[in-house]
Amino acid sequence: MVLSRRDVLRTGGAGALGVLALPLLPAAPAFADEFDALRQRYRDSITGTGFSATAQPYATVLANIGASASTRRASMTPTAADLWPDLPLGTSSSVSNSYSRLKTMALAYVQPGTGLTGNATLLGEVVTGLDFLHGKVFNPSTTYYGNWWDWNIGSPQTLLDIMALIYSALTATQISNWLAAVDHFTPAASPLLNGGASTGANRIDVCIVLVRRGILGKNSTKVQAGRDGLSPLFEYVRTGDGIYTDGSFIQHGVVPYAGSYGSVLVGGLGGMLALLAGSTWAVSDPNQQIMFDAIDKAWLPFIFNGLMMDGVSGRAISRGLSVQDLLGIQGDDHVRGHSVTASIVRMADAAPAAQGAAWRSAVKGWIQREYWGNLADDVTMSIPGLAACLAVRDNAAITAGAEPVNHRLFAAMDRAVHRRATWAASLNLCSARTTYYETGNGENLRGWHTSNGMLYCWGDSWGNGQYSDAFWPTVDPYRLPGTTVSKKALADGAGGDWGSPDPGTSWVGGATDGTFAAIGQDTRSLQSTLQAKKSWFCLDDSIVCLGAGITAGDGVAIETTIDNRNLGGGTGTQTCTVDGSPQLTTVGSAATFTNASWAHNTFAGFVFPGGATFKGLRETRSGSWSQINTGGTTDVISRKYLTMWFDHGTTPSGASYSYLLLPGATTATTANRAANPTVSILANSGSVQAISDTATGVTAANFFAAGTAGPITVSAPCSVLLRESGGQLKVSVADPTRTATTITVTINRGGYATASGDPQVSVIGLNPVTLVVETGGSLGASRTITLGTGAAVTGGALVTLAPTADAHVRDGSYATTNFNGNTLEIKNDGTGYARRAYLKFDLSGLASAPKRAVLWVSGNTADSIGTHTTISAYAVAADSWSESTVTWNTAPALGAQLSTAPLCQVADWIPLDVTSFARAEYAGDKTATVGLWQAVAGRATIVNSRTNTTRPAFLQVVTG
Repeated sequence: MVLSRRDVLRTGGAGALGVLALPLLPAAPAFADEFDALRQRYRDSITGTGFSATAQPYATVLANIGASASTRRASMTPTAADLWPDLPLGTSSSVSNSYSRLKTMALAYVQPGTGLTGNATLLGEVVTGLDFLHGKVFNPSTTYYGNWWDWNIGSPQTLLDIMALIYSALTATQISNWLAAVDHFTPAASPLLNGGASTGANRIDVCIVLVRRGILGKNSTKVQAGRDGLSPLFEYVRTGDGIYTDGSFIQHGVVPYAGSYGSVLVGGLGGMLALLAGSTWAVSDPNQQIMFDAIDKAWLPFIFNGLMMDGVSGRAISRGLSVQDLLGIQGDDHVRGHSVTASIVRMADAAPAAQGAAWRSAVKGWIQREYWGNLADDVTMSIPGLAACLAVRDNAAITAGAEPVNHRLFAAMDRAVHRRATWAASLNLCSARTTYYETGNGENLRGWHTSNGMLYCWGDSWGNGQYSDAFWPTVDPYRLPGTTVSKKALADGAGGDWGSPDPGTSWVGGATDGTFAAIGQDTRSLQSTLQAKKSWFCLDDSIVCLGAGITAGDGVAIETTIDNRNLGGGTGTQTCTVDGSPQLTTVGSAATFTNASWAHNTFAGFVFPGGATFKGLRETRSGSWSQINTGGTTDVISRKYLTMWFDHGTTPSGASYSYLLLPGATTATTANRAANPTVSILANSGSVQAISDTATGVTAANFFAAGTAGPITVSAPCSVLLRESGGQLKVSVADPTRTATTITVTINRGGYATASGDPQVSVIGLNPVTLVVETGGSLGASRTITLGTGAAVTGGALVTLAPTADAHVRDGSYATTNFNGNTLEIKNDGTGYARRAYLKFDLSGLASAPKRAVLWVSGNTADSIGTHTTISAYAVAADSWSESTVTWNTAPALGAQLSTAPLCQVADWIPLDVTSFARAEYAGDKTATVGLWQAVAGRATIVNSRTNTTRPAFLQVVTG
């Protein structure tokens, strides 16, 4: 089994670094040099400081380290071909795992209270093992084999940790030889051994190797290279790996991964900031604030009562009980949450004071409220991690933070989190931008449907063990809550490794105002003919779930799972009620319920508008971790389940469903909601799904095509959320397809004379309210306006203007060449490589002055050395140039910079606000020339010209 990042964290690797608030290095340190001071800080961050070895929980953790070390040393065979018989060194993961075992032994030697503390024989065995691995495999003469990660990251990180722990016992030759091996496998921050770019968690990992190697080898160049290599992490991305502006975090190109790879990123970065603080190499990149903000946007939303939601943990959900784990501790959402919690505490020491204080407050709240798998009882945590978190828990000056009440929609990674005071829900979707699921290294073999609309739910006092208690090896993988799937049998790992299964659909996402949301998915099922439209409308105490257009020809059952409740390993007799009568009272019972109005299962209520027919089953299910992860144990586990689902038949055509989920509701509340509904279903078809709710004033619709639902009419596919309250109308609009530049939304309401909100929303009509919403280039983000507050507004008109001329020019040897074709090129670069574009517009046909003017160009980067950049629009005073003759030497000068927009290698609409310039030119000669360039050196960019048959450039103007 490949050494997982969890194994590294458990033994005090990257995840253990810097969890304590470390002092700045003194101006005149009491060490031989600054490297010695950093080495001691590095060592302390692995072992921890300021804790009592005889106090709990530290005593138990230390005893476990000693017991594990005793087991490992007893089976170590340095005279054989492999250091351990069960870890053949011909497999790359065995190399990493061998170093990991030696690290456990080294920790037992240096840590107090292990029973092996200071044992000279044990120290000799550790050194012998290190010499053995260096001589056999981990040396500059070895060409890496197997998984690149073991050689590039896993083995060198662990080796360096061991060296830091026992540095004084090593000879100069050993240090030199082992560091030479590290240099061989990890020479730089990028590229990785496999030739790929190092991004996200992998980037921080290789930077950690460089810095640690530099400290142990007293090599300033290496430390600086590792520190400077962090800079790409302090940038937002628009595609692929990294952090997005909406808080999405992607690794492996298509996998939402805040809970696994993201944990490594946060932990590693926090450790680096702490390790280098106050030193010659302190991290000073001003853009590091992006990472601090990402804690708020990308990590905190996914932690509830101490657990890290499984929907952003990828294949890590299958890492339960591992055959490699001597402690026999199950990995789960709480264990992953504890790791992230420790990482956030670590980051808090480096963050701005207000942010750090807010995070510590949140952490204290999580620890106090956690009642399943408590952090203080988690013996998989490192000593430094425990010490840091428990110091926050026990600090009377820190006030425990409450769980937030909000909605967070992560359009860039097809995830959503809806929170209320006493519960939280998380929704997993997938699209052409994200995968159905990720498998790889024999992990997560049956995660096929985990992103097909799976709806997780947790309460303040219920359900926190729902997915922790052996859920993944025992649940029916075809009946995940909220999903609509084909029961067609799938092979383990179906679709291929590393996120390769591609849903291929684009309408996935929704609109939110930060409190409520309308979310939808054009659904496909892996290796199936199934198609469906699904929607979730997130309200105050409920989530309205709709499905329509459910069609398939697989010849097997098509089902929508309403709920699949893990009842644990006990009797499994928790109450189930349908329309007031107890049902499915014994394990093994099954039933079909016809025209049911509501149901309740102790943890939640379900209301079926107009009545529904569904099936129910109470059963015992058994499985083992090895069935979903080849590194898992084979022990058979059993759990009871209570399942409710809609059976759409074997060849449905246009089937549908509707129900309300009321998390944590009582039986009485559920019955009352069924008898006195506040929600009306306005539409539930393959083209539009919509609801209205009198309790919240929300009307929401997902339009899969242009059309009308209730009071809303739209010009293109989109998601719309309205909220009417206190004489105001709040409107949020998003384009999940990411194909439109603007969408016109008409709402059958009137009487508003003021408005405030995003500048990308323009009012062009008041009776009815008519809005022009700029969605292009937003990556599916919502645009919001509130009518009935703010500045006065009037109606207007929307006008689209094509350029009357466009061209680009290039300097150097091309300075006299005219470029006039279907594309325009832009790049701020050295002589001979700089390119600028010019576009000319005739404003004379406008009936009145522009209220807003946006230049829309469609394009992408086309550069071999980078994938992300920006372009800027500039005012140009001279309009006499001709697109057929203009050159660099004759091109008009660029004036004031008007606006800047980001882009990447994936073609997209790029909006550039030129309003002020358009107004000035309309008041003047009514001809406007806009120049496109880059304010700073950037990447080569190509945009479509006016003559391009695909998405040509244009100017969109709102007048009035």
